[in-house]
Amino acid sequence: MIGTMSGVRRGLAGRADSDNVRRQNRSLVLSALRRRSPIARVELGAETHLSPATITAITADLIAEGLVVARDDDSLDADAGGDRIRRGRPRVLLELSAQAAHVLAVKFSYNQVVLQLADFSGKTVVRHEAALPTFGETRDSFPKKLAGAIRDLVSDCGLTLDQIAEIAIGAQGFVDTKAGSVMWSPAFGEADVRLVEPLMAELGRPCTLSNDANMIAQALHEADPVLYGDTFAVVFIDYGVGMGLFVGGELHHGAAGSAAEFGHMNHKPHGPLCRCGRRGCLEAFAADYAIYRDAKGLSPDTVPTDAHPTQGELIALEAAAHAGDARIRAVYEQVGTALGYGLARLMALINPSRIVFTGKSTRAYPLFAPAMMAAIEDGLVEDLRRHTVIETLPWQDDMIMSGLISYMLSRLDRDVFSTPQQARAFRG
Repeated sequence: MIGTMSGVRRGLAGRADSDNVRRQNRSLVLSALRRRSPIARVELGAETHLSPATITAITADLIAEGLVVARDDDSLDADAGGDRIRRGRPRVLLELSAQAAHVLAVKFSYNQVVLQLADFSGKTVVRHEAALPTFGETRDSFPKKLAGAIRDLVSDCGLTLDQIAEIAIGAQGFVDTKAGSVMWSPAFGEADVRLVEPLMAELGRPCTLSNDANMIAQALHEADPVLYGDTFAVVFIDYGVGMGLFVGGELHHGAAGSAAEFGHMNHKPHGPLCRCGRRGCLEAFAADYAIYRDAKGLSPDTVPTDAHPTQGELIALEAAAHAGDARIRAVYEQVGTALGYGLARLMALINPSRIVFTGKSTRAYPLFAPAMMAAIEDGLVEDLRRHTVIETLPWQDDMIMSGLISYMLSRLDRDVFSTPQQARAFRG
């Protein structure tokens, strides 16, 4: 009897493993189609490293489920207005069915909300930026105002809320993804603003909440999962200092979703006032208000909201430093030192393959990089830092939105469209 039961368990385990492999392969194909559409089956196999038989079986299912469309390249040429003469049989190219699902990304900052609706292929249907007095709203009133803005956008696009598969929110500050709450953010005058449960109650749609810097890392991973895979970090330097972190090929949220709060690690106990209300945080040395505060000779106790520089003022400070102003250059050296010691700790803990700087203040990278590298060398032995590549990327405001959209679509691929049965149920 024992032998029989162990045989049953092995059979069930084997079936579960096989089911998991099929789910993973479907997700791989959907993700590759989103990056490379339109694409032929042979190229899709090369992209995913799956066998021709597996590609044929998966794509046949996806076409039957209405998730993928097959077209010959002659018809695509005609759609593009081409007049190429082709000899022989046209190739069949595959692309995602844009109308299979829609997702809605939401990003808010101080008194502003951005809404972006995307289709199943990841293309933007509409983007709307609205002035919304976030700081003056309460934890009870803001979710209702946001729900109203979402309803209006969906209606204006000729859709119903039932056609929105998911809503994802990217927030500045500390977020608790389990509670669906923004514990603290410079966008709000109150703490513990719960968003997920109130929005789901108002709109009846699945909703998630993430830190905005995490979504920058997600956007890079989706765009190039080979280069930005395994373990890497994104450092966002702008109005604040944030971090997005991938560990072992997965976005790292931590126990409650507030991992990688790099900017609020303490750099100097009892140091300058940070925007979070504490003193000596790394952000209080490297964010735009910290640079402006020090460059203008303001007290380190100056409230960050009273030292909020324009981009023109920051560019002028950078120009002065490049021109040789010793006092302003020293400010940027202080920025680099704070960042360098923080990164040394990060590198010692997780050994990232890459560290990517982005955000508007990345313009000043040549000014703070020498001091940053010196601090890394001082804070970490060479064996622990020599394999980490540090690079900069030009800042694009839509990286957070791109990350939110790719995060939702990846989850749909993995959790909703991972089997033919679930896909048909969703589409039905």
